[in-house]
Amino acid sequence: FLARVDNTLQIRKTANFDGFENYDFDIIDDPIKLSELIKEKNKVNNKSRIVAGYCWDWIEDGKNDSSVTDINIGNYHASWNLGNTETWAIDPNSVDQVGCIHTSQGLEFDYVGVIIGNDIGVTDDGRVYTNWHMRAKTDASVKGLKSMEKVNKEKADAIGDEIVRNTYRTLMTRGQKGCYVYCVDKKFADYLRKSLKRGN
Repeated sequence: FLARVDNTLQIRKTANFDGFENYDFDIIDDPIKLSELIKEKNKVNNKSRIVAGYCWDWIEDGKNDSSVTDINIGNYHASWNLGNTETWAIDPNSVDQVGCIHTSQGLEFDYVGVIIGNDIGVTDDGRVYTNWHMRAKTDASVKGLKSMEKVNKEKADAIGDEIVRNTYRTLMTRGQKGCYVYCVDKKFADYLRKSLKRGN
């Protein structure tokens, strides 16, 4: 699965793909259904969480208040994980919150639900592209890129591209038993479905 994610996100070419044995992967077309699925998985041993690409601002007033929703997609409303805890990944009620790259990197869950934002997409001919400008202004990893872009756009875009691709590689590989993905961009969802579910 790790190798196939690299291939699908076009980070590096990997070997042929025959499907995943003993690993649960699916594309979910509704973020509410994704949330419900993760909550159901989490009932077993509190080891399932939702994470997302950093495409939604972390509202300052809501950093310690889960009633302030940072991520709003249609009827789905969720808060980034609260800033007043260092243990959101295992806090019993944090399954309702969403982790980002900075709070989930290095952690492993049984099942992970990934929300992919508009910072990555695919062309009609199958080329994966990124747009770091769609990242939240509160994302420290892209700070300085706008200034760099004025001097060296090619370098800024190359760094931004790497940040976006590696973000989703990291998020999609946090689940040891399974990964479920919702994409804001339906075209990218179809691409992932064809690329990652083939052979299942």
